[in-house]
Amino acid sequence: MVFAAVLLAAAMHAGWNVVVKVGLDRFSSVVLLALFSALICLALLPFVPVPAIASWPWILASAAIHTVYKLTLIRAYEHGDLSQVYPLARGTAPLVVAIVSAIFLGEAATVTKLLSILLIGCGVCLMSLRGGAVGRMPPKAFAFALATAACTAGYTLVDGIGARISGTPSGFIVALSIVDGLLTCLYAVSRRGVGIVAQLVPAWRAGLAAGAMSLASYWIAVWAFTRAPIALVAALRETSVLFAVAFAVLFLKESAGAGRIAAAVAIACGVVLMRL
Repeated sequence: MVFAAVLLAAAMHAGWNVVVKVGLDRFSSVVLLALFSALICLALLPFVPVPAIASWPWILASAAIHTVYKLTLIRAYEHGDLSQVYPLARGTAPLVVAIVSAIFLGEAATVTKLLSILLIGCGVCLMSLRGGAVGRMPPKAFAFALATAACTAGYTLVDGIGARISGTPSGFIVALSIVDGLLTCLYAVSRRGVGIVAQLVPAWRAGLAAGAMSLASYWIAVWAFTRAPIALVAALRETSVLFAVAFAVLFLKESAGAGRIAAAVAIACGVVLMRL
């Protein structure tokens, strides 16, 4: 059940990345997503349990890391192509999570599980080779992509621990999304002033759809953190890149290419191994 749920979350993660392409710049798109995720959670707030007091430091820490993650991702996109930055930023994170989980959380995986994580991570990174080797990426794009990966690994571990302490994954994700949305919006206003709100209004339908999909996707992941090893959930989430490529080929008529096919095979093999 956890396996299928996380795969569904990965598909939704890829889906909101498609939906959020509404003609806004990347900074505004990120703000739009965070804003609507927070608004949805505000509406849900009366219907979820309150997280345990001990989990609130983890919620605040996670919200801060999520905010930095958004900023480093935007900066990476300013210096490099999405097709290179995004896979590199996402693909290296599960490997870091696996190492840290084994050392500090005692979640040592079997050889088969480690191989599955490695295959998924390498497959996702291989997606970065589209249009040229990673070595051709501008140095700043490469640096910010790795910083984004570090943030991804950081909030994954913090959320995994915090959700377990909270006693309520639902309450945890709702509180986290509200705080994260608040921090993101405050930063956006400090950068661009209150005028940014007017820029977002025309895209509210896409923002609502993308925000709902993003929230549902990570809600499932946070729930899965409480039911399965964090490293395995983190790796499985990154199959969203595979779904994104499939959507691009099927609906946007993009070409796959030999490199993308090889990467997809590696990710698929990793998923199969994870089930063994």
